[in-house]
Amino acid sequence: MGAAVRARRLLGAVGEYVRSAPGTFVWLAILLVTTLIIRSVSPATADHILEQRSTNLHYLRVSPVRVLVSSALWIGGRGWFAYVVLYNIFHVPAERWLGTRRWLGVVIIAHVGATYISEGVLYWAIHHGYAPHRAVHTFDYGVSYALAGVMGVLTYRIVRPWRYVYVAAVLLYYAVGVLQARDFTSVGHLSAALLGLACYPITRARPGQWDPAASFRTLRQRLHRP
Repeated sequence: MGAAVRARRLLGAVGEYVRSAPGTFVWLAILLVTTLIIRSVSPATADHILEQRSTNLHYLRVSPVRVLVSSALWIGGRGWFAYVVLYNIFHVPAERWLGTRRWLGVVIIAHVGATYISEGVLYWAIHHGYAPHRAVHTFDYGVSYALAGVMGVLTYRIVRPWRYVYVAAVLLYYAVGVLQARDFTSVGHLSAALLGLACYPITRARPGQWDPAASFRTLRQRLHRP
């Protein structure tokens, strides 16, 4: 087999993989563009751009739809490659399993719901004197709430009893974050994971459950095949 044929097959496989989760890869492409924009401007300009797209209490009051959408398209100029890995581990299988529309529904529920829950906690803290009033303008942007929600909904793709191990690990991870950080963002992450779990009705009757034990046995057989 020639190198050109192998290259065409590889490109075809990559293209098929990308087309299997179009929403995920369009989102990653947008994040790449916005990351490059942030990296190309001065720190002061970057702060201004991100502040204008933050789902803080001020903008949720005056321009909620705009910031809820735009905040999910910026990650602050760093960490894009890490998100490529995380999106392929969690978003890609979720979108392929649920379909793009259902996957997008989970993303929106987790992102919007966790934003309002976490900012509600911050509002309560400001109102009761636990946080300064200037916190209404705090920076709050990124894609981590949506990621946590997708991690939550993926529980239902895993067969029993492994799903219980998985969901316990996810909830423990975010609960420890709340106990350690004790801030509104950590509350948002835990809330997003719980909102993802609450999306169970979206997952009913979806085929293609994953058995980690069976996958491990198959991989081991392939590695030991002469």
